[in-house]
Amino acid sequence: MTMLKTLIVDDEVLARNRLRSLVEELEVGEVIAEAGNGQQAIEAIQIEHPDIVLMDIRMPGMDGIEAAKYIAEMEHPPAVIFTTAYDDYALDAFDAHAVDYLLKPIRKERLEDAINRAKKMTSSILQSLQEELPKTRTHLSVFVQGNIQLIPIEKILYLKADQKYVSVFTADEEILIEESLKSLEEEFDQQFIRIHRNTLIAKNAIEKLEKTSSQGVVIKLKNRAESLPVSRRLLSQVRKAIRH
Repeated sequence: MTMLKTLIVDDEVLARNRLRSLVEELEVGEVIAEAGNGQQAIEAIQIEHPDIVLMDIRMPGMDGIEAAKYIAEMEHPPAVIFTTAYDDYALDAFDAHAVDYLLKPIRKERLEDAINRAKKMTSSILQSLQEELPKTRTHLSVFVQGNIQLIPIEKILYLKADQKYVSVFTADEEILIEESLKSLEEEFDQQFIRIHRNTLIAKNAIEKLEKTSSQGVVIKLKNRAESLPVSRRLLSQVRKAIRH
């Protein structure tokens, strides 16, 4: 039997050790790396190029479902098998979308079966999963020289639309992504507010509103020299958002 290169992803060391032991006992795969959350998993995949990823769903930071969405965008994605402690009612969602899963505590026979018939997860399956288990992303992603670069949402100062692209501004860089400003506004409405037809700003990046003679009302950013114009149409709701 071909020894499949396997990556184990779980935030609990004991769970990773258990999976490693089972994979080695079954002689169906070689564990080439381990990771403690979704972001570490993506980094490991781009370095180690595993055939299979055994991944927990609920992990701190980036969880398994969010990570799997990014993995599916890779040029040669590995097969993803979720491991989960969900009760039976939640597992119905996975059965309906033909996504393989292993229910903890994981049985050796079940793991062998899952690995032997593991298939690549498609974007449509992941979309269905996201609808069943909605969750705001913790990162945005962009491909840079064939690799995925992750941008933590908490580090984004503002987002600015430019034709079909959106520029993501952090304290250190500007990055172009292919997502619409409208969809980003809908997804991250708790973290960002629209201040202009082409600009969303992180609420925690706002220092104050300021009136100028040349630009009208602008928002001053914390610890930054630049300021961003606020449209007159949106000014009242921006004031309200800042007060809260």
